[in-house]
Amino acid sequence: MDSNQRRKSGINLPSTMSQTSLRLETFSGSSPSFQSTSNLPSPLAMSPRTISNLSSPSKSVTCSDRFIPCRSSSRLHTFGLIDKASPVKEGGNEAYSRLLKSELFGSDFGCFSSPAGKGSPMSPSKNMLRFKVDDSCPSSPYSPSILGQDSGLSGEVSTPPKPPRKVPKTPHKVTKLCDLGPNDGVCSVQWTREGSYISIGTSLGQVQVWDGTQCKRVRTMGGHQTRASVLAWSSRILSSGSRDRNILQHDLRVSTDFVSKLVGHKSEVCGLKWSHDDRELASGGNDNQLLVWNQHSQQPILKLAEHTAAVKAIAWSPHQNGLLASGGGTADRCIRFWNTMNGNQLNSVDTGSQVCNLAWSRNVNELVSTHGYSQNQIMVWKYPSLAKVATLTGHSLRVLYLAMSPDGQTIVTGAGDETLRFWNIFPSMKTPAPVKNTGLWSLGRTHIR
Repeated sequence: MDSNQRRKSGINLPSTMSQTSLRLETFSGSSPSFQSTSNLPSPLAMSPRTISNLSSPSKSVTCSDRFIPCRSSSRLHTFGLIDKASPVKEGGNEAYSRLLKSELFGSDFGCFSSPAGKGSPMSPSKNMLRFKVDDSCPSSPYSPSILGQDSGLSGEVSTPPKPPRKVPKTPHKVTKLCDLGPNDGVCSVQWTREGSYISIGTSLGQVQVWDGTQCKRVRTMGGHQTRASVLAWSSRILSSGSRDRNILQHDLRVSTDFVSKLVGHKSEVCGLKWSHDDRELASGGNDNQLLVWNQHSQQPILKLAEHTAAVKAIAWSPHQNGLLASGGGTADRCIRFWNTMNGNQLNSVDTGSQVCNLAWSRNVNELVSTHGYSQNQIMVWKYPSLAKVATLTGHSLRVLYLAMSPDGQTIVTGAGDETLRFWNIFPSMKTPAPVKNTGLWSLGRTHIR
């Protein structure tokens, strides 16, 4: 009978409840609600299906709790949440904490501070962002810093510094090439173009050739009456200029001391330089003359007398055949440019000081000059505009010596102040664009670089 009544009412009730034990009441609130006024049985005596049937069909209630992960692998012990000072580098930790707080909470976070020094609701504890490194886990030296490379806080967050490079305290090799004795001395030295042999001019007028690798004297040649003050190598010939006003041509392939003598200067020969193609030899003297010689004549082919002081500085251009630069002494102070094909002066510039040396760059169309009285400076010029690229100072006396490195970028200067100075003034040589050879046009082409 009871089951028939439940079927007719359309309400599925537990067997322990009757239909009359439930009644629907209307409340004057904004939303009606179902309320049971009967004493329901204990939930322990009810089945799960019964409890689900008692829930409201229009509004379901979801009961859940927080998910608590396993704390055994989270390494929470690395977060120091106690008020104690860091044992090392306290200032670095504070700066790192301030930077991290400003990144997380904004730039205005630092302005909220309690006047009494106590923590305020808007100022979290200083231990919130403190993190100590776990020494049990090895850290990789290649891990990047979270603050980047430009941060000034590199005390604890940057990668470990590289060990300092070991530089030997003693020189690798010290070589004493020669000892001329108390009655003689070295007046000039010059390396061959290949750099394996070195020539020495002495005070007694001898010219010696030494093997630089074996420190062995190869040849001794005479011919000068007084000191051999300047030397110049071509591919096969060694030229020497002397205070006796003569220029001797030495050929190491023959047994004689010299193969020819060039006579033209009226005073000591103080400048000597072969052209890059070995066709012409330029010589300067204390007689203010600049002479140009060729391979086949014992008389100068050009006599250039525009300088008004001794011509010691001479340089041939590696970029243009027949282009010669020369510099005059204190009374002249000019750098002059010549076309040796026709003997014309192309240009000149007044440097304001005695010109002691000239050297042309192989990498770019520029040249460097060293000077004496009165400014003792080093100047870099652009050709053909003769615009001044740089003026280098540092020597206190005349810059009498100049040499260039094999790569053409660095020069070394020596002066009467007993100092050597190295200057990186020229750029590296530009690599030419490779030529793409295709088909028959590439046959027979030779690559020299």
